[in-house]
Amino acid sequence: MGRPRTPLLDRARITTTALRLVDEQGEFSVPQVARRLGVQTGSVYHHVDGRDGIVELMRERICEAIDSGTLDGGPWDAAMTAWARSYRAAFAAHPRVIPLLMTSPVRAPKVLEQYERAVGLMLDAGFAVADVMPVITGLENLVLGSALDLAAPETMWELPDEPGATPHLARALTAVGPGRADAAFELALTALIAHCRTLLDPEDGGPTGLRHTGRPGAGT
Repeated sequence: MGRPRTPLLDRARITTTALRLVDEQGEFSVPQVARRLGVQTGSVYHHVDGRDGIVELMRERICEAIDSGTLDGGPWDAAMTAWARSYRAAFAAHPRVIPLLMTSPVRAPKVLEQYERAVGLMLDAGFAVADVMPVITGLENLVLGSALDLAAPETMWELPDEPGATPHLARALTAVGPGRADAAFELALTALIAHCRTLLDPEDGGPTGLRHTGRPGAGT
């Protein structure tokens, strides 16, 4: 018999299968991936660097859905806002993978390149080097937390049957309606970007000036 026209196993199929397992059960193992693909476990190891390698492939797959073009040019605040929204949408499609990625170092070159662009955008805007990673990390905490929030039940507060037991909470929940997660994300994102603007000294000529914080390496 000749070889099949379509390879039975490759990195893309391994990634897709592992991601489906995580979407279903919040975890995966290399033997589980092999069983789903109908191959021996050892065959999977011929294509990937074990479980950690598959985790990094999933990170790369999800990050492909982030519109990194938002980081090209334009005002830094508009660019970071658009990047954050796209980032959130990409991870909201696979929220159960977030805990796996949070416990594994970022190694994928394509993902590191996206961080490089974000850092470059902020440095070009005039942010102090020491402020850049706290801002990006804070933005990621907001984005990933909100992506998890989107996966939560819409009704997270089950009010007691007794009328008037929690009147303020009932009123607040009714007022926000079904868009609670989106409203919370936009509020927090607006606040974060507003705070980041205070890191730039308007008296020094706008976005090219740095705020002197008194911390080593935090200003010029």
